Amino acid sequence: MSSTDFLYKPAIRDSAADSPATNAASRWEGGPRWYLWDGGFLAVGSSEGVVPPHAHHAFQLVIGIEGAIGVKDKRGDWRSGRGLVVPPDVEHSYDGLGAIAAMLFVDPESREGVWLRSTFAREIAFVPEERLAPCIGELRTFLERPHESMGIRPLIVHCVETMCAGAPPSRKMDERVTKVLQEIRASDDLRISLETAAASAYLSPGRFAHLFKQQVGLPFRRYMLWRKLTRAMLAIGRERTLAAAANASDFADAAHLTRTFYQMFGIPPSVMMKGEFFEIESPF
Repeated sequence: MSSTDFLYKPAIRDSAADSPATNAASRWEGGPRWYLWDGGFLAVGSSEGVVPPHAHHAFQLVIGIEGAIGVKDKRGDWRSGRGLVVPPDVEHSYDGLGAIAAMLFVDPESREGVWLRSTFAREIAFVPEERLAPCIGELRTFLERPHESMGIRPLIVHCVETMCAGAPPSRKMDERVTKVLQEIRASDDLRISLETAAASAYLSPGRFAHLFKQQVGLPFRRYMLWRKLTRAMLAIGRERTLAAAANASDFADAAHLTRTFYQMFGIPPSVMMKGEFFEIESPF
């Protein structure tokens, strides 16, 4: 345990006996502001209550603008601090502790995602407060004096780079996988099969499946489910109904979207409907 975080016990029970409805009491007080793009988001607001164990394919960065936030992996104790990084596909529980915070989801296949991966590997980590200070200052300016703030996209990049260490890595993904990822992002239809993706990469389905998981860290079909979910988040902001969002993002129905959302985020998608939405171009 570093000097930047400490152990504590959450005020709300964290057990398998808790129901989804009970744990969904973790909420953004007053409704957060959501800045969404295809593949990630920034949410700014205050929340409290425990979000039960879940895992998603994004880097989760949380910066306590006023106060600390808490996290627990599937084996450890609750820890809290001002700057939190959860790597992709790592199961964790989250506690907002009533803090005013900025939560960022970053695509791990982006340049910034690769940089974060080189810094944090697969361990949940707290960032020293002295490293966070410039980002916290800019976030306060954004909230209190927006006319003096840098634009939202430069602000997001600034906060991510604040959390990283060293120079950006030079490592690149296999070009065949990169080509498929670009085609997925550009497609309006996310019902892309493994066989179609493999043909695009000029590989057999078996060889492509192995290469994709090695490079991305998820099986192809699981990754496609994740992409549908990130697309659904944009659709929720646009459509404001779960049925329309499910249809727009290739889910079978609203129930399928809700189950997947809860599995990956630990909360139901209805939580998103309490805030303000701003759709922006990807900062990365």
